[in-house]
Amino acid sequence: MNLDLLIKKALRLEFLDTHQALELFHHLPVGELAFVADELRKLHHPGNKVTWIIDRNVNITNACISGCKFCNFYRPASNKNVYITTLNEYAAKIEEMECIGGNQLLLQGGLHPKLGLNWYVDLFKNLKKRFPELRLHALGPPEIVHLAKMESVSYSVVLKQLKEAGLSSLPGAGAEILSDRVRKILSPVKCTVKEWLEVMKAAHKLGLTTSATMMFGHIETMEERMMHLVRIRETQAHKPAGAKGFISFIPWPFQDKDTVLAKRKGIRNNVTPEEYIRMIAICRIMLPNIPNIQASWLTVGKETAQLCLHAGANDFGSIMIEENVVSVAGATHKFDVEGIQEAIREAGFEPARRNQEFELV
Repeated sequence: MNLDLLIKKALRLEFLDTHQALELFHHLPVGELAFVADELRKLHHPGNKVTWIIDRNVNITNACISGCKFCNFYRPASNKNVYITTLNEYAAKIEEMECIGGNQLLLQGGLHPKLGLNWYVDLFKNLKKRFPELRLHALGPPEIVHLAKMESVSYSVVLKQLKEAGLSSLPGAGAEILSDRVRKILSPVKCTVKEWLEVMKAAHKLGLTTSATMMFGHIETMEERMMHLVRIRETQAHKPAGAKGFISFIPWPFQDKDTVLAKRKGIRNNVTPEEYIRMIAICRIMLPNIPNIQASWLTVGKETAQLCLHAGANDFGSIMIEENVVSVAGATHKFDVEGIQEAIREAGFEPARRNQEFELV
């Protein structure tokens, strides 16, 4: 396959298929692949700004019936260490975040067997009543599917009620790899590929901005990684006119510390810095209809993430005041407000703070 023709096709913002993406990924030198992706970044984002955000990732509960083999954060609902975050605890966390300029909560939790839709509606209403300017970037397709099944209603009904209660945007949580083969092994209780995508389609129809993610480097094949990107791209291509749809894409490598995959199956995170940079670049190339690509400094570290800013990424994500899930699986990198901006400057860019809608603050 002619690599030059594929590069020209990519630079015209045309869709590459999985085989073409694999040709570029495997056969183009990393510097050239990064250059192509960087040229595409400049088409989306002329200038020299790299965005970042102040928010806080708070877990609603650690009770979950999903039993994902890559997660050692969750607990069975009957476990003595199960918790549900209280309103007073939320208030203290929000006030701490506001002190350093943040106003967004990334709210995620497990698939709790007893917390229904009304409980989440009340939670969102109470948080917005106490903190009217608070943005709730909350839940994700697995939770929406779970609530819809519990209540015997559609995804749209769940999302509409949550939006009316204060939901601002929907994270791309629980995507992992959008392959039912992989999902049946990693998380057989969690939503299917079709269900994950249908939730996002329903969110886009309601005008909710969403993000999309990919956790890779475990049991998936390279073809499944590329098909994941195709499925995200196709969903974005069919969003309603005027809807932002997927505003960003965030890929990160599987974190293996103390997980079932590592302890029982011997599956380790063997993603090298070069492989991660290649993945960031191929994401930019394969997703010409998604404007923002985020480098996951939390999982790969500052230096690799900085290189990704020259390989298609335009966003450095959050300072992560609090993060509890991937951290307990081995992601230990940290940033504060000054540190994240300095890292962006060191890479040769101008830091620009944003909100979840990628509006500059």
